[in-house]
Amino acid sequence: MTAPAPSSRQRWLVPVVVVVLSVTVGSGLLAREIYRRPDRPDADTSASAVPSSAISGEPAAAGAVRMTDDARVHPQAGAVRKLLETYFDAINTKQYQLWVSTVSSKRAGQQPIDEWNDGVRTTKDSDVLVYRIERGAGSSLRVLVGFRSEQAVVDAPLFFREPCIQWRLVLPIIVDKEKGALKIDTVDGGPLPEHEKC
Repeated sequence: MTAPAPSSRQRWLVPVVVVVLSVTVGSGLLAREIYRRPDRPDADTSASAVPSSAISGEPAAAGAVRMTDDARVHPQAGAVRKLLETYFDAINTKQYQLWVSTVSSKRAGQQPIDEWNDGVRTTKDSDVLVYRIERGAGSSLRVLVGFRSEQAVVDAPLFFREPCIQWRLVLPIIVDKEKGALKIDTVDGGPLPEHEKC
């Protein structure tokens, strides 16, 4: 006994189901790519990993600190921006007392004025970008920041003698107990901050 031949309707059902499933899967993958959030800095902290749309509308003026969308929505974003602008302005204008006003007493104690002046005498920092602001221990913050540092080669770090260095590092920020103001604390020990020639 032979099986009856499949009807015309059954013959086309399988190909139609395959086509519908393929279109559905393809549309889902395309939608995922379009609506996916940008990669987070901890996956790739290079400046090129931050899409331009993440920092659109930010000022590009000299001395301005830009922020990604992720950093900008943090409740302390405004205070962090002001602190970093003052910090980098102090370095660029070689004003030690202004720099001291932005750092913890512990950090200031590690860099007396003569040593600080020697360290920044030819330094010009620019293109500061805050990738992310996170809560640290207690009331402290951890700020992932990138910036460009230009200096005479003789004043560059011994481990990377370049006239232009792109840095990416985490700055620990604490709340000054007496004044209640944010201050940049000593940088955590461990491996060297990310750096590359620019």
